Formats: sequence, C-alpha cells, structure tokens
Amino acid sequence: MAIEYAVIAGGCFWCTEAVFKDIIGVESVESGYTGGTRPNPTYEQVCSGATGHAEAIRIGFDPEKVSFGDLLDISFVTHDPTQLNRQGNDIGTQYRSAIFPANAEQEAEAKAAIARAQQDHSDPIVTTIEPLKEFYPAEAYHQDYWEGAGQRNGYCMAVIPPKLQKLRKSFANRVKTSS
Repeated sequence: MAIEYAVIAGGCFWCTEAVFKDIIGVESVESGYTGGTRPNPTYEQVCSGATGHAEAIRIGFDPEKVSFGDLLDISFVTHDPTQLNRQGNDIGTQYRSAIFPANAEQEAEAKAAIARAQQDHSDPIVTTIEPLKEFYPAEAYHQDYWEGAGQRNGYCMAVIPPKLQKLRKSFANRVKTSS
C-alpha cells in the first residue's frame, strides 16, 4: 500500500482533524501549519496572523480506499468554504479555507472539487489553491486533540459534533464508526 498525502485547511485544525480521523482509508491525520513565511512557527505566532500560515492538516491516505477528490468533497461538506479568512468565530488568515496540492494531479482535482462544491452553495466559494510549502507539525498537545482535551473544551464540544453529524449523514459509507 502506497500512502499519499493531502494537505488542506478549513478553519481550526482541532475541528478538521476530528472529521478526517474517522474516514475509511485515512491512515494518519496530523495538525500543523503551512502556507506561511516563518520557519518552525509556534501556535501563538500562527494565531497572531503575522506568519501567513494556515492551521492545516496533513492526511495520510490509501488512494485505493479513498481518493484525494473524496477527501476534498468531505472537506467542503464539513466546513463553510464561502467564509473568507474565517470559520464561525475563528477569524484571521490562519483559518482560511485552502488546498495545498502536492502535484499537478492534485491541483487539477482541487479545481474540480471546488467546481463540484460550488453547485451546493449560492455564495461564491473562496477556498484558495496554494503552493505546498513546508508543513510544520503543530505542538504535541494539538495532535489527537478531540480524543483528549477537546472533550473538555466548550468550543470543540459546540463545533465538532455537528461536523461529525454532517460527515456521517453525507458520507455514511465512508466512515469508520457510526456513533
């Protein structure tokens, strides 16, 4: 099995990580920062908006079980791609909706996924396609956040369960668990 990687941003990485960990064919999900200018940024630096990085996730997936396009379709259903530089109360370029393709094939699929998603939205999709730069893994306490501290975080408790419900409703045949 050859693992491929997808790097996407759709708001707070705690929320996007929780969604993608439950997809059949996803082997790993890592929260981190990409798309900015500062090497090895910290969470505080990224949150300031000064580094240009997005909170993103790097998804390791088995393309024989789930395609890059499927992952993008799931992303578009589980975040609002019409909000510029924000997701709900999270405001700033670090929360932008973005796809960071690793090659020309992923870039073409990203354009096709945006076109598919636009059919479901009356407002324009503002998701950007950006060059894949260095991906910096976030600090350890951000990894697997939903399974641990996220269960005690009011923001996560308000935002993540509805995303998981959308995932299970729209992609029931793609999820590992049904609860």
